[in-house]
Amino acid sequence: MGKGFYLSKALVVTCVVVASAAVATIIALSVVYAQEKSKNEGTTTAGPITTASPPPPPTTPPTTPSTPMEPWQRYRLPDSLTPSSYNVTLWPRLAPNADGLFVFHGHSRVVFRCTNDTDLILIHSNKLNLTKFDGHHAKLTGLNGAAAPPLKRTWLEVPTQYLVVQLKSPLKAGSTYELFTEFVGELADDLGGFYRSEYMEDGVKKIVATTQMQPTDARKAFPCFDEPAMKAVFHMTLLHPHGTVALSNGMDYEPVNVTLDGMDVVQTSFAPTEIMSTYLLAFVVCDFTFIGSKPGEDVLIRIWARKKAIAEGQGDYALEKTGPILSFFEKYYNSSYPLAKSDQIALPDFSAGAMENWGLITYRETALLYNPDVSSNGDQEWVATVISHELAHMWFGNLVTMRWWNDLWLNEGFATYVSYLGADKAEPTWNMKDLIVLNEIIGVMGVDALASSHPLSSKEEDVLKPEDISQLFDSITYSKGAAVLRMLSEFITEDVFSKGLHTYLEEFKYQNTVYTDLWKHLQMAVDKAGVPLPYSVEEIMNRWILQMGFPVVTIDSKTGKISQKHFLLDPDSVVDRPSPFGYEWFVPVTWIKTGGDEQQYWLQHKEATNTNMMLGPDDWLVANIKMKGFYRVNYDLENWERLLSKLSSKHQDIPETNRAQIIDDAFNLARAKMVDTTLALRTTKFLDKEREYMPWETTSRNLNYFILMFDRSEVYGPMQAYIKKQVTPLFNHFKDLTANWTKIPDNHTTSKYNQVNAISMACSTGVPGCKELTTGWFREWMANPEANNISPNLKSTVYCSAIAAGGVEEWDFAWSMFKKATIASEAEKLMYALSCTKQPWLLNRYLEYCLDPEKIRKQDATFTITYIAANSVGQSLAWDFIRSNWDHIFNDYGGGSFSFGRLIDGVTKRFSSEFEYKQLLQFKEDNAGHFGSASASLEQALERTKANINWVEMNKKQVLDWFTTEASSSPV
Repeated sequence: MGKGFYLSKALVVTCVVVASAAVATIIALSVVYAQEKSKNEGTTTAGPITTASPPPPPTTPPTTPSTPMEPWQRYRLPDSLTPSSYNVTLWPRLAPNADGLFVFHGHSRVVFRCTNDTDLILIHSNKLNLTKFDGHHAKLTGLNGAAAPPLKRTWLEVPTQYLVVQLKSPLKAGSTYELFTEFVGELADDLGGFYRSEYMEDGVKKIVATTQMQPTDARKAFPCFDEPAMKAVFHMTLLHPHGTVALSNGMDYEPVNVTLDGMDVVQTSFAPTEIMSTYLLAFVVCDFTFIGSKPGEDVLIRIWARKKAIAEGQGDYALEKTGPILSFFEKYYNSSYPLAKSDQIALPDFSAGAMENWGLITYRETALLYNPDVSSNGDQEWVATVISHELAHMWFGNLVTMRWWNDLWLNEGFATYVSYLGADKAEPTWNMKDLIVLNEIIGVMGVDALASSHPLSSKEEDVLKPEDISQLFDSITYSKGAAVLRMLSEFITEDVFSKGLHTYLEEFKYQNTVYTDLWKHLQMAVDKAGVPLPYSVEEIMNRWILQMGFPVVTIDSKTGKISQKHFLLDPDSVVDRPSPFGYEWFVPVTWIKTGGDEQQYWLQHKEATNTNMMLGPDDWLVANIKMKGFYRVNYDLENWERLLSKLSSKHQDIPETNRAQIIDDAFNLARAKMVDTTLALRTTKFLDKEREYMPWETTSRNLNYFILMFDRSEVYGPMQAYIKKQVTPLFNHFKDLTANWTKIPDNHTTSKYNQVNAISMACSTGVPGCKELTTGWFREWMANPEANNISPNLKSTVYCSAIAAGGVEEWDFAWSMFKKATIASEAEKLMYALSCTKQPWLLNRYLEYCLDPEKIRKQDATFTITYIAANSVGQSLAWDFIRSNWDHIFNDYGGGSFSFGRLIDGVTKRFSSEFEYKQLLQFKEDNAGHFGSASASLEQALERTKANINWVEMNKKQVLDWFTTEASSSPV
C-alpha cells in the first residue's frame, strides 16, 4: 500500500501533515437478497438474482469469560482448511433503496481442501447479512466424491468476524469441499471493503463502487479466508448498470446484457487471477474512461479516471512513466512482470495514497493524475514515486507475500526503498536517490528515538486483532523499513542485493515467506560475490529489525575511540521494551577526512578504537556519508568546531547530504542533552551563504520544533528575527534568479523546491517585499478567478501566506475555489491553505466542515484537522474540537484505520506544559478503549509532551539569549 500518511511534495515542503482515513460503522440492513441458481463449479457465469425475505439479525452464542477459548474466539484461522479458488458474483446498486441505503448483494463459492480432520469451518465475514438455507447461513457440498457432512449449527461471531459452521461429523483430511454463501452488504462511504465513492461532474452526482481490502476488509465484501497466507485463485463476476464499466484484477471478458429481477444490467466476468492473497483483490464499477498503451506491447497498461480528467490529459504522465518503471523492475528483479495487464485507476475517495492490488492498482487522484499547467513539481514527483512504489509490489508483496502481518515491514519498507530507484530511473535528473534521506529517513528517526517506538518485526502472536494489524501501517514500517534495507543494499552493493532478490522471488513465487527467507537468499548472493562482512546478513540485520531504535555513534577524533549507544530523544525516558541484543547494533560506519576518500569500519561492540579516525591539527572528519546508515553521529567538541568552521568558510567541501545531516544530528543530539543547544543553533549560521535545498529543508524542519515550543513565548520575536536575517539572502537570490519572480527555475530540487522554502520562510518572518508579493499574486487571482497565473510550484506557499495575511474575503474566495477545483492536487493545496488563516472563527468554521462529508471528504477530514492544529491560532481549537467530537470522529473517521493515529500526533505536537500533559492524560482516561489503531500514537504523544516540558524548562533562557544576540549582531 502506498503510504497512508504520504502527501505530495508540494505540501511536505511547507507543513508536516498526516494522512486521513475513514471507516464507518455499518447499520443493520433490511434489503433484498441474492440467490444463485447456477451451480457450475469454477465458472464465472452469474445466475439470476431474486428477492428473498431478510433473515433475522445475526446472533452470537453466549460465552463465559472463564471458559477455555473456543476456536471461533481466536483471531487467527486454524490450519485445518486451505482455500484453492473462489467464484464470486457481486451486484452493487449505484442508487439508494427505499430505506436510503446503498447496497450490494451477491453470492460466493469457495473451494477448499481439508488438511486435518475437523468438524468446524471458520471463514471470515464482517458486516454482511447472510441468507439462511434450511436455518443455516451457508451450504456445504463435497467435491470429487467427498461426502459433505450435515450442518449442525451456524452463526456469526462478531468480535472475531467469523461465519462459524459447526458440522455433525468431521470433514476428512485430503478431501475437497465447496461452501456457498449468499449475502447483502452496505455499499457505505467508509473507504473500507466494498464501498462507494461520490463525486460531482457537470452538476450531476456520480457514484463509483470500489474496494480497499488491505489489511482485513475483504471479509466485508464476501465471506473468505482473509489471511495473507490463505492464497487462492479468484473468479470474479460483476453486475452493473448500462453506461458503466467493471474492472477487476483479471482481464475482463466481453460484457453481456442480462435481465435480473426485471432489470436490464451488464454482466462482466474476468479471467481468473493468479494465486494471490485476499487483501490484493479489487473490483470497481464506474463510468470512467482510460488511456492505454499501444496495441502489441507485452503488457497492456491502462490509466483510468474521471472522463474529464482523462480528456484534460491528467493521466498522460502516469501512462508515460508506468512502462519505463515496469521495465526497470523487470531488470532489477531479473523477473518478467507476472500479469498480462496493469490497470491503474484514480479514485475521488481513497483512504491511503494507493493500493497495490494485483493488476488493478487503486490511487488517490493526487497520486496518479498530473496536469503540468496546474500541478507542481512536487505533485509530479509524488505521482512518479507512488507509481513506482505500487509497481514494486507486483513482485515483492504480490508474487511473494509475507506469511503474516508481523512482517508487513518487509512488503512496505522494501517497496518504499526501491520506489526511489524506480522514480530515479523514470526521472534521472531529480536526484531521487538522495531525496529518500529527507522524505523517509530523517523524519522516522524522530519517531524511532522514542521509548514508545517498536521493532520493525514482531512475533506473530503479538499481532492478532485487526486494530493490531492497522497500527503497523506507520512510519516505522514504511520509512525505517526503507532505511535499513537501503543500508543493507549499500554495504553489500546494489548489484548483489538485486541478485539476492531474484533468487528469492524465483524460489517463493506464488507463496508466502518470513523475513529470514530473504536473509538466506541475500546471504547466498553475498557469498557468491565474495562481499566481506563481519557476520552473516541475518546476524547483522536482525539487530536492526528485532529491536526498536537505533544507535548514536560517537567518534573521538583525538584518540580514534568510537562507541555506540541507544539514541533516545528524551534520555530520561524509561525503555521498558526488552531487547534480545541489549540495544547494541552492528554498525557500518562510513566517513571521510579532509580531502580524503570514503572509508568504512564495522563497529561491532559498544566501544572500539580505529586510529584511522584520528585527525591532524587542521583536519576535520564527517561520518555516515550520504546518511547511508541508520544512525546518528556525535563527535568530540574539537571536531564539531572544525566542522562549524568549515561550514562557515567553505561549506561546499562537505557533501550536501552531509551538510543536512550535520544540522539534523546536532539538533537531535541537543534535544537528547548530548551537545549544547547553542551548538545545534550554530550549525545554521552558514545558511546565509547556502543555496542548496537539503540543508535548508532540514533546518526548516528542526527550527519548526523551536517554533512549536516557543511561538507562545517571548522567545518567538528574536527567533523570527534571526530566521529573517538568514533567509533574506536566499529570498534575494531567487528574486534575481527568476528576474524579479517572472521566470521559473530549472533545477528540480535546488531551485524549484528551495524557492518554496525561501518564500515561505521569508513571508512568515517578515522579509520586506515577500508578503506584498504573495498577497499581490493572490489578489490578481481574486480579481480574475478564471486566470490563475501563480506558479504551480508556489501555490501552496502563496495561498497560505495570502490567507494568513487576509481576512474573510480571502478565505471565502479560497473556499469557493476549493469547491470548484476539478484537479485534485489543486484542491489539496487550497484545503491546506484554508487552515492558514489567523481568524479563530474561520478556523472553527473550518473544523465544523470536517464533520460534513459534503464539505470535506472523509478521506481528507483528519488531514484538515491536523493542518489547523499546525497553525498556532488553531492548535487549541483543534484540540478542543477532537475532544468534544471524539466519539463521532472515532466511529466515522477511522477508529480502525491504519493512519488514524496521525491525528493524535498532529494535534499534540505543540504540547509542552504540565497543563497540556494533564489534559492528554484526562483525554486518555475519558476515552479508554476507544482509540483503536491510535493507541500507540497516544502513548507517543504523552512521552513527547513530557520530553517537551523538560526541554523547554532546560533550554528556554539560553535559546532566548542566543537568538537575541545573533539577530542583532549583523542586521540585514
